[in-house]
Amino acid sequence: MKLTHQDFDDVRVVSVGENRIDAACAIQFKDEMRALSDSGPARILLDLKNVEFLDSSGLGAVVAALKAVRHGQRLELAALHPTVQRVFHLTRMDTVFTIHTSVATAVEGIANAS
Repeated sequence: MKLTHQDFDDVRVVSVGENRIDAACAIQFKDEMRALSDSGPARILLDLKNVEFLDSSGLGAVVAALKAVRHGQRLELAALHPTVQRVFHLTRMDTVFTIHTSVATAVEGIANAS
């Protein structure tokens, strides 16, 4: 599982470099997300633009990443592929997560809110 990150003022953008989050990589994803959120600022933005497939294990890993953030931190999602968006919608996880159409709009919104 390849995760990269870039920090902007009060947000860490974590980009998934793989096209799948599934049972084969879910544990590694959770571990890497935990490490990145432990050392991160108050907002963690998970960029899913490369992810075209997310199974139940992958969804569980994203939810586990949400549960692992420190008190006062938020995990938000950005740039969901239509099939991934459908998984979040069907499981109603789109009501749990803040989902942005793109990283740019999320970061722009952060800059404009300051």
